[in-house]
Amino acid sequence: MKPDPDRLLEHLKQVSRERNFETTPKTLSEIESYVKKEFLSFGYEVQEDSFLFLGQTFSNLIARLHPDLKRPRLIVGAHFDSVSHSPGADDNATGVASLLEAARIFAALAPSQENAFVEFAAFNLEEYGMVGSRSYAQKLKRAGVPILGMLSLEMIGYTSREPGSQKMPLFLKPFYSDIGNFVGLVANLKSKKFLREVEAIFRGVEELPIQTLTLPGKGGIFPETRLSDHSSFWDEGFAAILVTDTSLFRNPYYHTSQDRIETLDLSFLAKVTEATVRTILRFTS
Repeated sequence: MKPDPDRLLEHLKQVSRERNFETTPKTLSEIESYVKKEFLSFGYEVQEDSFLFLGQTFSNLIARLHPDLKRPRLIVGAHFDSVSHSPGADDNATGVASLLEAARIFAALAPSQENAFVEFAAFNLEEYGMVGSRSYAQKLKRAGVPILGMLSLEMIGYTSREPGSQKMPLFLKPFYSDIGNFVGLVANLKSKKFLREVEAIFRGVEELPIQTLTLPGKGGIFPETRLSDHSSFWDEGFAAILVTDTSLFRNPYYHTSQDRIETLDLSFLAKVTEATVRTILRFTS
């Protein structure tokens, strides 16, 4: 069940390049191909879930292992595009690396998926307003697909143990540490039960500090909490959780050319990945 640090690092090296459909479309396509190849190498069926944006066709990648499509599904997702002029190591090569390593471990364990089955979703064009995940969540809603819950792995590799390294809006400052060494789990009220279950599982990983936040409605009271693919699922009424190092509230290199591998805490990334695998196994077995 333990993630392989070398594999996580190799994924980071492969993905941490500017991959933006406007400025580096070739690289974005290369990363998409890399993610698909990795899923296939683990034995997954991979669906290219197509959608249109600005007159062009793009795809999410949906990986499944012997699914029973009548059963509820747990979706674990991460976006693989980046903003322009940034290698996007934390945002969001960390999420992609964790997604791929969790998928590898899950396939190797050959679980029965008796209660639900898991989908590993690599979403495209998150940086343009969650375009890929919004399209997919809307399709699931229209089809009446039962969703157990969705986890969005979004920037899960940056930490700091310095006082003052964790920023928060004024209305939350009294309730959270100012040391940026924890993983945040963010849900809306409709996802509260799912959050309690996931939090309990994450707390089983040693030396992984956890902080949670539950918001009313679809998170509009705190707009920054909507800046990942979970919000596409909130908008369609599905239970979903943002799993994050808190992004711009902690990482000073957010959306810059300095968002590089050498700034990351790979031990933290491995622990979040382990917690993710434990969550998948608990909900599917």
